[in-house]
Amino acid sequence: MRIGNREYTRSDILRRVGNLNQVARVRHVVLADGRARGVAAIDFDTGSGLRFTVLPDRGLDISAASYRGVNLVYLTPNGEVHPAFYEPEGLGWLRTFFGGLLTTCGLTYLGAPGREGDQDLGLHGRYATIPARQVCDRSRWEGDDYVLEASGVIEECQLFGDKLRLTRTISTRAGARSLLIHDVVENFGYRPSPFTILYHINFGFPLLDAVSRAIVAAVESTPFDARSAAGMAEMLVFSDPAPGYEEQNFSHRMGTDAEGWTYAALINRELHGGLGAYLKFDGRALPYLNEWKMMGEGDYVAALEPCNAPCENRASLRAKGLLPFLGPGEVRQMRVEIGVLEGEAEMRSFEQRAAGVIS
Repeated sequence: MRIGNREYTRSDILRRVGNLNQVARVRHVVLADGRARGVAAIDFDTGSGLRFTVLPDRGLDISAASYRGVNLVYLTPNGEVHPAFYEPEGLGWLRTFFGGLLTTCGLTYLGAPGREGDQDLGLHGRYATIPARQVCDRSRWEGDDYVLEASGVIEECQLFGDKLRLTRTISTRAGARSLLIHDVVENFGYRPSPFTILYHINFGFPLLDAVSRAIVAAVESTPFDARSAAGMAEMLVFSDPAPGYEEQNFSHRMGTDAEGWTYAALINRELHGGLGAYLKFDGRALPYLNEWKMMGEGDYVAALEPCNAPCENRASLRAKGLLPFLGPGEVRQMRVEIGVLEGEAEMRSFEQRAAGVIS
C-alpha cells in the first residue's frame, strides 16, 4: 500500500493503526434531505485524496468525486434524487439526472426520446433509476494491497418483455488514484434483446474551465447535428460559460492499442500545477465515445461517454443496422477505469499513449 511517497506492507499498516478507516475506508450512509431522502450511498476514500460516492439506489452509479479537495464533476441543479421521482416520458429523465462521475444510460435504449412501434421511449433509458439488489461490500486485503470494493445486481426486465441483468463491481485500492467499473450484462430471457449502454461521465468546474482540453484516441469523429458541425474545429477545447449556449455533441469512433484498450481525458494544465481525469476502457466492448459539450451558464459540463453504439435512439440505430443485441443467455463484459492525472509529466505521457493508439 502506498501512502504519500512510501510503500507499506500489510504488517506495517496493521502495526500502525487501530482501525483501517485511518488510512482508507468505505462508509455506508443514507441521504436524508429533500428529494434525496432515503437514498443509500457508499462513500469511498482511498486515502490518496481520491473520494467518490456510489449510489446503490441509482444503479450503483457515482455522484460526487474529488481529488485532494478539488471537485472533478458536474452536478446538476437536481442533485442526488430518489429513483421514485423518475419520469420515463420524453425528457423527464432530466428531472432525476444528477450528472456526477457516472450516470449509466441504457440498457435496452438510450439517446433522444423517440417512438418505436407502439412504444414511446424516453431519454437515455431506465437504468439509472433502478435500485441495485444483492449489494455487497467486499473490501479486503490482497497481499499488501487493501482493496475497496462494492458490487450489486441491477435488472431491467418486464413480463412479456426484455430481461437484462447487469452485475456491477466498483473497486479501487487504498492509496490509489483510480477506480475500476466492471460490468457483466446477461440476457436471462429466452429471446434476443436490444442492448445499448453508455457511461455518461460528467466533468465540471474547476477541472473544466476555459483552459481545459480533451484528449480522445479517435480514428473518426462526426458531429451529431448541424449546430455541432459548426463547432467541430473546437470540439476538444472549451470556453468560459456563455449566455444562450446550445449543447454540442460529437461521436468518436475509437482506436485501440494491442491489448484492446482505448483512452480519453480532460486536462487542465493551470489547475494546481496540472490536473486531469482520464478514462481507460475496453474499446472492443465500447467502440464509441460520445462527447457532450455544454458551455452554458450554470449548465457548464463536458461529458466523455464510452458506449457500445452511437448515442442515438433505438429506432434510429435499428434503421441504420447499428442496434446491438444480446441473444438468450449471452453475456457481455465492459471495463471502464477512471483516474487522476497529476502534473505535466503524467499528462504528457497520457497524451502520447492516446496518440500512439491512433497513429
